[in-house]
Amino acid sequence: MSAPRFFVSGVFALGDAPALAAEDARKATLVLRKGPGDALEIVDSSGRLYAASLRLAGEVARAELERELTAPAATSLRITLAQGVPKGQKMEYVVEKATELGVERVVAFTSARTVGEGTREGKLERWRRVAKSAAQQCGRTDVPAIEGPVDVAALVASVSTYDLALVPWELAPVAPLRDRLPGLLAAVRRVLVVIGPEGGLSGAEAGALESAGAAVISLGSRILRTETAGLVACTTLLYAAGDL
Repeated sequence: MSAPRFFVSGVFALGDAPALAAEDARKATLVLRKGPGDALEIVDSSGRLYAASLRLAGEVARAELERELTAPAATSLRITLAQGVPKGQKMEYVVEKATELGVERVVAFTSARTVGEGTREGKLERWRRVAKSAAQQCGRTDVPAIEGPVDVAALVASVSTYDLALVPWELAPVAPLRDRLPGLLAAVRRVLVVIGPEGGLSGAEAGALESAGAAVISLGSRILRTETAGLVACTTLLYAAGDL
């Protein structure tokens, strides 16, 4: 079983003993029941990965950096998932699974058919904690940026900053992605994937994104839930790019 992984703020070198954040110290000692000398993996702010051992001094938990490890290769596609804010805790699920897939950035957005509470105080910080925990669990050496919520107009304005923008939409003509993706992904590095909320994107919103340069695509003849659609789209992209 691999050692648990934690992120620390700052750039360090072998022999240093950075302190774990309070919530990580609690997880290491109380949840995982780690004690002095137990193995950890530490990622610093530069993305360097270290094998470390736990050191306890009162309430402070430190990780003594013992040797540098080879970090896993990043995905070739830098994917931003723009997710229409869903109801309840579905956004946490999306953030967690998108992090596991290697998505670089998740942007929550509101639209005409949004029914989730996209602006309630504390939600964004909660999503960021979910992303950090998922990144530690899945072995990433970075934590995806979690941003928003923004509105559809902001997404439309951002389309031109990406090499490719895709809008899976339930009303798009059905065409196999295996036929479309090779051409769309040629010489592409940065990709935006826009997923509507439970009620979907309106025709006007999908049209505005398409007019800005996004490609409207189909994920098949079945209607996928909003928390499923983005993960299917990102997984398909990663497979087509050779990252899976």
